[in-house]
Amino acid sequence: MSHGARVIRTGVSSGGPATHPPATVASSSAGSDAELMDGAYFRSCAGMLKVAQMISLLIGFISVNNSPWTNYSAYSYFQIVTMCDLVMILFFYIIHIFRIYRKLTCVSWPLAEFLHYLVGTILLLIASIIAASRSYNVTGLVAGATFGFLATILCVLSIWSSYKVSCITQSTSKYH
Repeated sequence: MSHGARVIRTGVSSGGPATHPPATVASSSAGSDAELMDGAYFRSCAGMLKVAQMISLLIGFISVNNSPWTNYSAYSYFQIVTMCDLVMILFFYIIHIFRIYRKLTCVSWPLAEFLHYLVGTILLLIASIIAASRSYNVTGLVAGATFGFLATILCVLSIWSSYKVSCITQSTSKYH
């Protein structure tokens, strides 16, 4: 049972220098599905934005968690929203890093991510406003609310870039 030969192109062979021209090597290795992780996503604007969101959410959570609370319901809500957002952003980050979206095509990943950011940003804005109004000048609580607002701004940037990429480019390409 022969399934045919499969050729795997690499930039460097074990016998000596590469035999392919640089343009061919770059184009064949850039779109390769053989790589486990998408290294370009680490350095992309969307990837760095997700990392900044996760860091600001984590700092906000830790700041509130390590401060004396003045209002239990306000800060427990803030902690729940920040952790849920953090977990979901990490989930989508892993989806992009490991290119899971290529294997699970039954899910509209851009739409799912857009809806997550839309709902998560609204909940995070509400939680940050409540946390800021109930902080009573306690330094850790003010810092947590501030990082919540920073994460909200970063999430709005993600919504805008997601909408700009997925909706605007599709609508303009339809008429050209």
